[in-house]
Amino acid sequence: MALFLTYLIGLLFGIGISISGMANPAKVLNFFDFSGTWDPSLIFVMGGALIVSFFGYRWVFKKFETPAVEPRFVLPTSKVIDVRLVGGSLVFGVGWGIAGFCPGGALPVLGSFDPNVWIFFVALVAGIFAAKYMMKLTAARAARSAS
Repeated sequence: MALFLTYLIGLLFGIGISISGMANPAKVLNFFDFSGTWDPSLIFVMGGALIVSFFGYRWVFKKFETPAVEPRFVLPTSKVIDVRLVGGSLVFGVGWGIAGFCPGGALPVLGSFDPNVWIFFVALVAGIFAAKYMMKLTAARAARSAS
């Protein structure tokens, strides 16, 4: 049941990304082109997502004590804005602006077998592993300096 629900949620997300045009990197890149072919429609997509999330989260947490396929809701507890958060956000934004894809928009397009999407996906996975490796190195250095 969990796998089926995960598939349905992913399918709904992919359809939404496709309908909104966010699977098209040209649309995303045009959003960042203020002096040329600027396309402000991404603002409306983001605004719609924020409105749905704002009310959707409140409704779900009020109506359900636990998620459908997990024992409990897992929410972030940290409210700290640190170098890791800001740096990660900057890297994400720069990558999004250069490639025209965010991870959510690229995943539904993998099935198109467009080489650019696959290059982005490989770079995304490499970046995830590089970040995990750097976090491990940082933790090891911190442990050595603490002892």
